[in-house]
Amino acid sequence: MQAKPVLHENVVYSREEAADALGVSLSTLKRLITTGQLAASQPSGMRRVFIKGSSILQMLDNTKLETDHHAR
Repeated sequence: MQAKPVLHENVVYSREEAADALGVSLSTLKRLITTGQLAASQPSGMRRVFIKGSSILQMLDNTKLETDHHAR
């Protein structure tokens, strides 16, 4: 099993790097950006999307695991 990279607040990540760090597919990462769960920026006229490490860490801090209290 390969270790996930350490995220740094002040580093800018590509979509591929962010998806790899989170252990999700690129399509899932795009959905997180589209739904506003993950902040990203895309300067006008550029195809590249920039994702700050602080945005990834904030998303993880704001994410809660939903549990079924009635499951046994």
